[in-house]
Amino acid sequence: MLPLTLVFLSCWALVDAGSVSKGGNCTQADSRLQIGTYQFFDDCDSVTYCASNGTCLLKGCRKDEFPFGYATGATLPPLCPSGQFCPDEADVCQAQLTVGSPCQLNRDDECEPPPNAAELADTTNRGLNVDGAVCLNNVCMWANKTSGESCTVENTAYIAYGATGEFIDIVSRGNCVVGLYCDSSALQCMAEKDLGASCTADKECSSWNCLASGVCGVDTTIPKHVGTWVYVVVAIGIFGGIFGTLFGLFILHRRQRDQEREKRMQYWREQNAFHQNLLQMRQTARASILSFPNNGNSARSTMYDEAPIMQHAAPKSSGLRNYLADDSSDEGMMMQPSTRDDGRF
Repeated sequence: MLPLTLVFLSCWALVDAGSVSKGGNCTQADSRLQIGTYQFFDDCDSVTYCASNGTCLLKGCRKDEFPFGYATGATLPPLCPSGQFCPDEADVCQAQLTVGSPCQLNRDDECEPPPNAAELADTTNRGLNVDGAVCLNNVCMWANKTSGESCTVENTAYIAYGATGEFIDIVSRGNCVVGLYCDSSALQCMAEKDLGASCTADKECSSWNCLASGVCGVDTTIPKHVGTWVYVVVAIGIFGGIFGTLFGLFILHRRQRDQEREKRMQYWREQNAFHQNLLQMRQTARASILSFPNNGNSARSTMYDEAPIMQHAAPKSSGLRNYLADDSSDEGMMMQPSTRDDGRF
């Protein structure tokens, strides 16, 4: 049960730590650098620090232009003027430290710069020094050691995370002038190596990029430029893809139009054949009717025409008789009224 208890207490400490607000109680003995990240930590929250009287007070200075933890529109503590620095505790601005004085990890800005600061200052933005001053092994120094001279080296192991998981990233720093590095074995300043030379650490290469193969690679901060032919090939590929797509769509749509046109033509041919069959049937029926005797007048119709008028019989209402009409409409047999000799229907 002891390991579980320790895990529980550790988790509780991580959750509750750094949450004490202004006026709360704190202990300076809890102030430390976090393992792996080396970020400063104390019992107080992000806007206060742990004073010597065991109380969290508002921070009196800041080292960053935009400090973490402050709300939008909140009043920020002041930045320290030239010649002073704001420590990790951020309690108050202090005068820069002379060479040999104790300093905090990676706080080169806490050290007083040398007289020839402009000559020794790091202009590569690689964190080699600040105005020619460097804090190594918690001691202020000047980065003025030249080739062949003895130097001081500081190796700091950070916890990093990559695609394969957690790994250790060792950062090695020295007090050699810019363009040289402090060899960890010989503890002497040596010239940085050119592209393709064998190496064991990034600091040995002028490009600060020692490849996994053990040779100095290209500087990763330099933008990669490609030849003009690459742009030409890309442009051809883009326009070729556009015109190829348009041409393919044109062919596809034309094929679809041809298919639809063929369907309409087939439909027209079927309808025309059907119409021709109807006309042929009408003509056949008319020819059959015209082939009857008396031009289609049957004996029955003749009998009705020659029947005598009965006395006192009611007059016929219409006097219709069979009549064959052969007009241009080919409508076949039609029933039309006939006019008698006496003018009556």
